[in-house]
Amino acid sequence: MSASDVPMIYPVRPSGPSTARALVNQFSEATAQLAETFQRIASGWPEVGVRRQNRKTPQVVVVTGASAGIGRATVRLLAQRESRIGLLARGTTGLDAVAAEVRAAGGEALPIPTDVADFSAVERAASQVEERFGPIDAWINVAFTSLFAPFTAIEPDEYRRVTEVSYLGYVHGTKVALDHMRTRDSGVIVQVGSALGSRAIPLQSAYCGAKHAINGFTESVRTELMHARSNVRITVVQMPAVNTPQFSWVRSRMTNHPQPVPPIYQPEVAARGVVYALDHPRRKQYWVGASTVGTVVAQRLVPGLLDRYLARTGYDSQQTDQPVGPDRPANLWEPLDGPGGEDHGAHGVFDSRSHSHSGQSWASRHARTLVAGLTLVSTAAAAQWARRRVQR
Repeated sequence: MSASDVPMIYPVRPSGPSTARALVNQFSEATAQLAETFQRIASGWPEVGVRRQNRKTPQVVVVTGASAGIGRATVRLLAQRESRIGLLARGTTGLDAVAAEVRAAGGEALPIPTDVADFSAVERAASQVEERFGPIDAWINVAFTSLFAPFTAIEPDEYRRVTEVSYLGYVHGTKVALDHMRTRDSGVIVQVGSALGSRAIPLQSAYCGAKHAINGFTESVRTELMHARSNVRITVVQMPAVNTPQFSWVRSRMTNHPQPVPPIYQPEVAARGVVYALDHPRRKQYWVGASTVGTVVAQRLVPGLLDRYLARTGYDSQQTDQPVGPDRPANLWEPLDGPGGEDHGAHGVFDSRSHSHSGQSWASRHARTLVAGLTLVSTAAAAQWARRRVQR
């Protein structure tokens, strides 16, 4: 919305009935103009996932971690736009299932079993995508793994594995994406981050370390692109706790079933944030969920208080009351949705406790519409107040 779209309002101090009536008329006219402006702005903000005809939408997209969770939900939104999507993940069962969903929605899919910890495998996957669909417009890094245990109970090879997937997997994806995008001076890279990349919690030291590293690495890459005056954009979407299947297959040395720290959001909330960032990569970061905002702000203001709070509550808040055995299946080394395995979909086991919408995320995506609406309401209220003053 440009300045010319906003009606000018010149307040006049009433000195008599005729002047007051003029003020009422002025407010009424401004209200009508603002209503028209608000309607024009609102009509330009369709639901995320629906193609906007008046600007270019990325068509060839690579998504890592596409077989489950946030990656799966993001792919479904992209499929609604008939995107051509390179699907990267380790598990073939999940990949085949999400590829079928893409095709049913009108998109095109190329499932490629890939371990993002293997740089050469990521390079080969990108080449396959471009051979099939053409130049890659966007790359979304989602793939990760984790481990629930105190730091002293984690073996060095386990820590290395989490780091190789959850941090170096992003490095590999970003490097390969830039190798393809920089020659064309065009493209968008979206990193799916976490509030835990700003404030670490107990029992997830490997995962939190990886998410912190992603933030620092991405900031460095962004400034290098700016220095080169590149048109390639890179942004991070910081996530809250999300109801994904990882809590049913993550390696854990706790006595009870792992859970995300409430409040919990559905993967579709996260996916809408990812796709919005893909379409609007102008910001360094996007925060999804009020809990993410609260976590980031609290860490900046009262980090010591958070230390004490998490030391007291961090263990219990990450476990349910359901005991689990030491032989529980885990996907740290091998996928659980490999050949003959089960397709886990996008959702985890916490549907009944998860939120399907985030007011904070909506407000962040629709800031201009929200401001226009609040201005409209305020102006209408002022006009009503002025009318009452005249009628007295």
